[in-house]
Amino acid sequence: MAYYGIATNLVTYLTKKLHEGTVTSSNNVTNWGGTVWMTPILGAYIADAYLGRYWTFIFGSVIYLMGMSLLTLAVSVPSLRPPSCDPAIKEEECDKRASALQIGIFYLALYIIAAGTGGTKPNISTMGADQFDDFEPKERAQKLSFFNWWMLGIVFGTLFATTVLIYIQDNVGWALGYGLPTLGLALSVLVFLVGTPFYRHKAPSGSPLTTMAQVLVASIRKRKLPVPSDTKELYELSHEQYAELKKFPIDHSISLRFLDKAAVKIDSSSPWMLCPVTRVEETKQMVKMLPILALTFIPSMIFTQVLTLFVKQGETLNLHTGPHFQIPPACLTAFVTIFMIIGIPIYDRFLVPAVRRYTKNPRGITLLQRMGIGIVFHVITMVAACLAEKWRLTVARENGIYGQSQTVPLTIFILLPQYALMGVAETFVEVAKLEFFYDQAPEGIKSLGASYYTSSLGIGNFLSSIILQAVSRITEEHGHKSWVLDNLNISHLDYYYAFLAVLTFLNFLVFLVVAKLFVYNDE
Repeated sequence: MAYYGIATNLVTYLTKKLHEGTVTSSNNVTNWGGTVWMTPILGAYIADAYLGRYWTFIFGSVIYLMGMSLLTLAVSVPSLRPPSCDPAIKEEECDKRASALQIGIFYLALYIIAAGTGGTKPNISTMGADQFDDFEPKERAQKLSFFNWWMLGIVFGTLFATTVLIYIQDNVGWALGYGLPTLGLALSVLVFLVGTPFYRHKAPSGSPLTTMAQVLVASIRKRKLPVPSDTKELYELSHEQYAELKKFPIDHSISLRFLDKAAVKIDSSSPWMLCPVTRVEETKQMVKMLPILALTFIPSMIFTQVLTLFVKQGETLNLHTGPHFQIPPACLTAFVTIFMIIGIPIYDRFLVPAVRRYTKNPRGITLLQRMGIGIVFHVITMVAACLAEKWRLTVARENGIYGQSQTVPLTIFILLPQYALMGVAETFVEVAKLEFFYDQAPEGIKSLGASYYTSSLGIGNFLSSIILQAVSRITEEHGHKSWVLDNLNISHLDYYYAFLAVLTFLNFLVFLVVAKLFVYNDE
């Protein structure tokens, strides 16, 4: 709730209170979002190598709370919040500007929050999955549904953020709008602490990044050595040694054979020259997921449109849903959440059992098949957004509406299909991504696997900033009008959405090939 309570309506605050333009505000949202989702790589490293998931989550939560508290102060204390114009003056015509100190404190708070999420996001979901014992058939079966219900819990919090919190922020005040998620975060951490005696805790198993680097370096150093035809001749620890380490050995696989050179026996015992087969296999499992990870960047980028351009698009439309009520533009994000709330239980309780009868797969379909279906829905979503924007521009021109502050005589609910389709897409893509990167990561470095998921979202956010900035600049060359201007009534956002649809479709074609070649780990 805390993250989406900020992210969903942040572009509104940046444009209406800090008076940033469409491209600048959108990029600042996605740059912050990218940082939020990239810091978990460091958090996962600290958890796996030093502190464990529990303590990394606790320390991350404290930092998160500090950032949320500072953000609440930044919009509450008169000397820290931006000055406001008279209510009769439109925000875009307000000539009062925030000071450098006020802007600095606001962004400092945002990036403290980003640092805190580095400790929370990669560890809380994996710690939840750790509560299931893979060697107990009943718990193993329950774990198959865990990530569906985990995501469902997240979307319920998101629903509150995208309805109640956004309404409060737009109509009551930003102080209360940010204060409530701060309080909610504090209460959730307290509830987590109460459950401490009942958790299964897994001790840190060493730095996974270091061990992966050792395998890669050893393979390169021994690149000229032949790999023995009998894999039993490769270096490996005994079962007794693994029992002492409380780890399970991993059998040799035929994929990524070059890395096997790291286990070719030589006189040196340095871990940078000689690695056991299990360590090599752990590295293989992480490396072979990288092509899939790369192909999730564009789907992650597509979702960021919900928090940026979709909101700006909605601001130009008729927001009235009755004679006395206006819906905040960012509130339509709730329909993404609603369709996920509907879609996840239907998928888990009805679709999976029905498909399972034919595929014999416990999940119904594979995780990559589920991801691929979601990417197809992303393409459809951007086509729907393009058509809605084309309709909006047509009506605007028919009515002679070209001013930035003028409202196009169309209800904001013409955008509902693109939000609903995004909810369906995320039901397939996001749950599958989270489970895939956790499930296919080696047992001892699950947090790093979870950080693949968060880095997918992070790079997707940064990619959105890069592409939006590039398209804006390229399309205004040679005296042409940019596709994305501060005034959307004279922009061509429909062209930009069409471009994203084509880009996503091309990404899907490559995804099909890579997914077909991917070899899952043995269950």
